Amino acid sequence: MMASTAAVRIFVRPGKTDFRNSINGLAALVEITMQLDPYSGSYFVFCNGSRTLLKILYWDWNGFALWYKRLEKDRFGWPKDAQAVREITAEEFDWLLRGLDFTKAHRATRFTTAIS
Repeated sequence: MMASTAAVRIFVRPGKTDFRNSINGLAALVEITMQLDPYSGSYFVFCNGSRTLLKILYWDWNGFALWYKRLEKDRFGWPKDAQAVREITAEEFDWLLRGLDFTKAHRATRFTTAIS
């Protein structure tokens, strides 16, 4: 079972990922391409080229777990620049799993004064 995302870091690998990769191949992508530790307990999210499938890889105490999500209609909103790893919030992750475009979400605006 997936842990609560509130205490977990979530990383997205932008661009398309070859979904012939399974646990070992994705763990290697995390370590080599994303330059992150696949054993950290963080969630690593990958999307296929047609943006209809997600794979979520994470280390769960004594082994890797791999989750798979398929949209029956529409496509996932997904960053295209395959070079930059992006960390997302638990809220953005929830939107992603619901099929919403987290890449176009409004960020909270902070002001220091009401007078300009």
